[in-house]
Amino acid sequence: MLTVVAICAGLTAIRYGLQGSYEIAVQLILLAAVLDGMDGRLARALKSESGMGAELDSLADFLNFGVAPGFLLYTWALEDSRSFGWLAVLIFAVCAVVRLARFNVQRKSEDKEHDNAYFTGVPSPAGAMLVMLPMVLSFAFATGPFLPDLVIVVWMVLVGLSMISRIPTWSFKTTRIPRKNAKFFLVAVAFALAAAVSYAWITLALLCLAYIAAVIIMLPRRKLPLSGRKDG
Repeated sequence: MLTVVAICAGLTAIRYGLQGSYEIAVQLILLAAVLDGMDGRLARALKSESGMGAELDSLADFLNFGVAPGFLLYTWALEDSRSFGWLAVLIFAVCAVVRLARFNVQRKSEDKEHDNAYFTGVPSPAGAMLVMLPMVLSFAFATGPFLPDLVIVVWMVLVGLSMISRIPTWSFKTTRIPRKNAKFFLVAVAFALAAAVSYAWITLALLCLAYIAAVIIMLPRRKLPLSGRKDG
């Protein structure tokens, strides 16, 4: 049910993009990302995992994080860029679907020795948030598209390639907070929530930049084996 709701959110984001309501469209993709993080955990908690649910989740990820973000960027800034803007949209979408196909294959041949603390490449929800960073920055500063079309196109292609790369990216799934640091973590969460309510777009932009910094910092510390598993 959560996956179907996420699909509806992604489709509705495309609708609002066609109507020019880009802030609502981005918020709907954010909602789809939250639902994507919840559905698998809820299925495991309820012991209701199924092959159909896993396949449906992959299809939802392709729509919500491969098709919708690129389409929004195209209608927002790249419609006048002739064919090279649409080419960037196609590259990003193809990278997203290749990543999800790779994950499905690796899931069926589970690697027991893989360290689940790391993903192989940038996860598709994170890729969707990163590729929409130019839009988020424009919302934060109340401006329209302020980057040249070529910069947005190059950014889309780079984010797409990062999803199918073998760059090790930190997974939060296995992160544990030591008891002695729990109070600081709770204060940080409260601060982040307050910032998200008061300065939503600036906070989201800072989170995207922090994620990029975390990937760069962790890069020299970890090398994944060629058979490493990745979560879509």
